[in-house]
Amino acid sequence: MKKLTAYHRRINVTRINIAFLVIFLNIIFLPSISLYRHEGNNLFHIFLNDVDCGYVGSDADVNAMIADARLEMAGDSDGIIYADADLKVEGSEVVFGKIDSEADVKANMVEALRGSVHNTRQPAVTVKIGDYSTNLKDSEAVLQVLQAALDLYQTNREFVAQLTLDPTRELNCITATVVSNEEAEALEEANVVKEAGFDSYINTSISETELGDELKSFDDYDYGINSMSFGNPIEIVDAYLLADQITDTETAIQEITVAQEVDSTYVVESGDTLSQIAEKVNIPMDKIIAMNNTLDDERSMIRVGDELTITMPEPVLSVVRNELEYVEEVYDAEIQYVYNDDWFTTDMVTIQQPSSGFHTIVAQTTYRNNKEEERTVVKEEVLLDAVPKIVEKGTKIPPTFIKPLAGGRLTSGFGYRNRPKAAGATAYHQGVDWGTPTGTTVYASSGGTVVQAGWMGGYGYVVYIDHPGGRQTRYAHLSKILVSKGQTVSQGQTIARSGNTGASTGPHVHFEIRINGTAVNPLKYL
Repeated sequence: MKKLTAYHRRINVTRINIAFLVIFLNIIFLPSISLYRHEGNNLFHIFLNDVDCGYVGSDADVNAMIADARLEMAGDSDGIIYADADLKVEGSEVVFGKIDSEADVKANMVEALRGSVHNTRQPAVTVKIGDYSTNLKDSEAVLQVLQAALDLYQTNREFVAQLTLDPTRELNCITATVVSNEEAEALEEANVVKEAGFDSYINTSISETELGDELKSFDDYDYGINSMSFGNPIEIVDAYLLADQITDTETAIQEITVAQEVDSTYVVESGDTLSQIAEKVNIPMDKIIAMNNTLDDERSMIRVGDELTITMPEPVLSVVRNELEYVEEVYDAEIQYVYNDDWFTTDMVTIQQPSSGFHTIVAQTTYRNNKEEERTVVKEEVLLDAVPKIVEKGTKIPPTFIKPLAGGRLTSGFGYRNRPKAAGATAYHQGVDWGTPTGTTVYASSGGTVVQAGWMGGYGYVVYIDHPGGRQTRYAHLSKILVSKGQTVSQGQTIARSGNTGASTGPHVHFEIRINGTAVNPLKYL
């Protein structure tokens, strides 16, 4: 009986030990086990970009976990990181299942994101100067590039570039200005005290009582650059860009400061000649002629207001500076005109030849890059007076000329040419020819009086019309004449039909303009 009792006692002890073991195991593993409760999916397997990130007991927090993983991955970069984030969640219903800690799942998500990065866009700055734009790494690089443009025209860096908000824009946009070193230092001081009261009055009074220019000697002036500015609109905005989209600073300096050829327009001024224009713009005259279809040679006529295309070497970013200069130079007096109301505006005669003078001056000069744009003489001492050129010129508007036919193909220009096959034709062509079928209407190029209408040797049938100012037009090789000598005609009036008479190799209209008996190129007057 005692043995049986002892046996039962050992069994009870064993049961108690097993119970404690179960309780212990529950304490250890219960947080990682999802009990079967007949409530649907209770274990969720997470995949990010096909990478196994672990198990969780609820899918409610998965989006928050991946958001935290994104932030952690991006935390090491100042830019914007583009990466795939293909999230898959596979749910299942289990009685017992092991789940992973939230920290482990997030760590796995971070690694999955890092393994699928496409590119990283880093902070950058886009700079737009007129039609040109470039991307630089930061605002410091922008200042370096802008300062390099300024330093081309100054030696001691008296002026510096500065970035500031553009007051003309509604949205925030940075632009660039130029300030003196003194202004830059003053702007950096947080406690700038403006002059007020008596001190302000004294300083103002002193500046106002400064010696006038007429009392100053040439040594009293403070020569040098007194202001600088950028000659193009500049816009600067923040951006996020790929590394290969960002230009290094040295390359940007080259692109912005090195002069490149750009087409610009020169407007002919009173007194201009082609040689003077070539000297002004520093471009050879033959190159100017080649760039403009309206110019044939150095004798081509130009008029005030004509626009000539010229190719000027200019940098992307222009710099405008105002400089006070002491100059000793030969100078020419302005041309003086005597107007004659009986002459046409194209008529002029030099009455007095000019002679250069010599003077010393103090000048306030405005430059765009290295080109002088404007000069104001502040003080002058003439050592030798200049003699002005005096020109008499007309005021009447000369008659205009129109093409004497509609259409037609220009077959022969004005001037020297290969000798034509037609007997009697000359190598020096005193007009222009338009090929056109016989019978084409011929119009009066300008109003006037018919002085010849009939046969004229190698010209065949012709019409000559006199116009005011010693001008005459001639129409030759006609098939039919529709006006008579002494008749007054108006511009555009029908006067004849084209033909193939006289020394002609085919149906066409020969047209001349003569001034005081001398043939000129008609194409310059039409």
